[in-house]
Amino acid sequence: MRRLYKYLIFIATIAVICVLCSFEFVQMWEDPQLYPGTGLTDQLMLSNWFDGIENTAFDTPVYHFKGDTEGAKILILGGTHANEPAAALTAITLLENISSVEFGELYVIPWANHSGATHTDPMEGNPEFFTINTGDDQGRTFRFGSRKTNSIHQWPDPTIYNHQMGTTLGGQETLNLNRCYPGKKDGYGTEQVAYAIVELIKNEGIDLAIDLHESSPEYPVNNAIVFHQDAAELAVTTQMMMEMSDVTIGLEESPVTLRGLSHREWGDATDAMAVLFEVANPSQGRMRGKSSEELILTGKDKFYVNAAKRGQLFVSYDESGYSLDLRVARHLATITGFFDSWNMLYPEKMILADGVPTYEEILSEGLGTFLKVKK
Repeated sequence: MRRLYKYLIFIATIAVICVLCSFEFVQMWEDPQLYPGTGLTDQLMLSNWFDGIENTAFDTPVYHFKGDTEGAKILILGGTHANEPAAALTAITLLENISSVEFGELYVIPWANHSGATHTDPMEGNPEFFTINTGDDQGRTFRFGSRKTNSIHQWPDPTIYNHQMGTTLGGQETLNLNRCYPGKKDGYGTEQVAYAIVELIKNEGIDLAIDLHESSPEYPVNNAIVFHQDAAELAVTTQMMMEMSDVTIGLEESPVTLRGLSHREWGDATDAMAVLFEVANPSQGRMRGKSSEELILTGKDKFYVNAAKRGQLFVSYDESGYSLDLRVARHLATITGFFDSWNMLYPEKMILADGVPTYEEILSEGLGTFLKVKK
């Protein structure tokens, strides 16, 4: 009887642990509340452009801001890789602060790979959530996801991914949205997301499509604009304007043979000018120390300080780190730089949005100042 009692206690303990863990697991499936700015025209879903993903984990919100006067149409994509938080936070900061659009239209997608935001990468030890101080008692909590689609939503992977554009990739790249363009309506779930985004670009007549990313400090393409050849003049003009504002950024031309990536396939498959932004994120790198919420927010890591001293990084790095505030500020500065360059090159088809925080404002006041709180 005593042994049976011990067994029952053991089973009950395991059951309690499983229940508690399930609550945290389910939280990863809930989208955080967003608070769009007064300039919002429509809140749509990506399935509006391809109903094959409707009512699935692949469908994702699309925020539409339409100006009073016709002009350029621009798509801004965050969350292609959900372990690159500055990308999604840039899109969220943008959509929560646009007070009006005077010329043109903006389409903003905070979580392009919605499924990727529902889990974390195994063996990485990453936190599931991080909280940004907004000056109140609670702050704003967001998910830290994965570079890849959740295998619960797409399984099994092929051994070899024979990409439709003729390249051969490892099977798990079918889970990577930024290897699946231009997408397939009857393909894997991630390919269907890519297809839906390309359909949005085509059907809405998008003029400029921007894909936001982060990369590890040891990655050679960093703090850079990656541009399709059709967007070369726009990218070069933006770089010059940013350098004049003391924001250093590099330029990388999209390789013609690098298939499946947004900056290549958007530019080839549609009439849009396609660009991708990279900014340094120490929480992604292989040289980092412990994964933590603090590392995500502050970007401070002593191992990267040492790597910088040894000349192993492609960005400048010291004890001040590479904070989330700085990464979002850089992305927003590059977006507004593209707006200004576009208006200079194409004054007959302008884009003008009010309320977007500046680089200086975010660095001086903090990102949390520009994230709305529930009243």
